[in-house]
Amino acid sequence: MVARSLVPRLTDIVEAIERIHDVLESISLQAFETDWQRQWLVQRGVEIISEASRHLTDEMKARHPEIPWQKVAAIGNVLRHNYENIAAPVIWKLAQTDLPALAKVCRIELDAERHLGSGKREVAVLGHHAVDQDLACLVVHP
Repeated sequence: MVARSLVPRLTDIVEAIERIHDVLESISLQAFETDWQRQWLVQRGVEIISEASRHLTDEMKARHPEIPWQKVAAIGNVLRHNYENIAAPVIWKLAQTDLPALAKVCRIELDAERHLGSGKREVAVLGHHAVDQDLACLVVHP
């Protein structure tokens, strides 16, 4: 089984966080509470982040236990199915407080994925197994 690249999903998360940051730049919570268009834009960005996070590997998530991955995935369901009960201050706090840490982790992983994808890692092939010397992990080839 070929390992899938995390680059597209990590890129989606980072871009969504950057767009949310742009939408909220120079706006107060009070202004955000009365601006339904910005609220919708931020909520859509969070939905994208949520969905993209569901496609990240368990191994990658395990490297970053400081991120509440289950909550990241679950917020999308809340926004889709319980949208009428979403309070603007909750989304505001999520965007201002929680997303920067997620962006940092995703950028670290994105840089690592791009580095690995550029062929700079050393892989020792042992029979039907390849041992990645940089990550000290075992990859099984069919």
